[in-house]
Amino acid sequence: MLMLFFTGLFAGTIDAIAGGGGLITLPVLFSLGVPPHLAFGTNKLQGTIGTLMATFRFYRRGFLSFNHLWLGLIFGFIGAVLGAVTTQILSSDILKKIIPVLLCIILLYTVFTPKLGNRDEKPRMKEWWFYLIFGLTLGFYDGFFGPGVGSFWVFSLTFLLGFNLIKATAYTKVFNLNSSLIAMVCFAVSGNIDYKIGLCMAAGQLIGGRLGANLAMTKGIKIIRPLFLIMVTGTIGSLVWRSYTSSDRFAIMLSHYGRAMPILLVLLLFVSFIFLYLRITRKQKTELDQGA
Repeated sequence: MLMLFFTGLFAGTIDAIAGGGGLITLPVLFSLGVPPHLAFGTNKLQGTIGTLMATFRFYRRGFLSFNHLWLGLIFGFIGAVLGAVTTQILSSDILKKIIPVLLCIILLYTVFTPKLGNRDEKPRMKEWWFYLIFGLTLGFYDGFFGPGVGSFWVFSLTFLLGFNLIKATAYTKVFNLNSSLIAMVCFAVSGNIDYKIGLCMAAGQLIGGRLGANLAMTKGIKIIRPLFLIMVTGTIGSLVWRSYTSSDRFAIMLSHYGRAMPILLVLLLFVSFIFLYLRITRKQKTELDQGA
């Protein structure tokens, strides 16, 4: 249970800053022998709790304005419901091939446009039209398939609405929470949530969501940008793997190797995160010393 708590804490911290917390939590759940359908539902429960905490922190600090945000929530809700219904009719196999390509484009554009999201820019699209088009589209995608939707939201908000990265991250948490609540209810109704495991991880997510949101607001683009690139890269790798490997086979592989693989993965990400944080802190201190 202690490992589950710290997994939730770390995943919640990373997810609040750059998204992609499921890349950390799902391998751990699979390694414990949790069946795929139950793992996805349990993951959605604990992740929703962390997203709720992160959203609350961003709201308390004034990064969210509901003047037009409600449009994105309404259209996102409609899109997510339509996407969830469509999953019962159509296969998502084609998206498994297309989405990694689109994420690669986002990754390359972000890498070669270092000033993207540094500050608020002039919007390329009116908010009303943006939330109508992308609320429905990304809401539908999240309900139909899901992986990488946070990355699409962050990129769309910075590129089309001219948001800085901190503001885009804050708004993305709201849209993620919107679709996550819908998905969590669906999993709960079908009985695909292990509440004992989920609530244990959720306790860690409460702390991680708060910590991650605070780090995003205080360190800003210096921590959001590199973690965003890391998590987009991880999502691309995960989707490419899942294109050629079923969830059941992935779960069996993790069960075969026991807990060693996910623990090593979490430790590697944790060490990378600490190293990145220390480098940012040292750089900021050097800049302050030079300014003085």
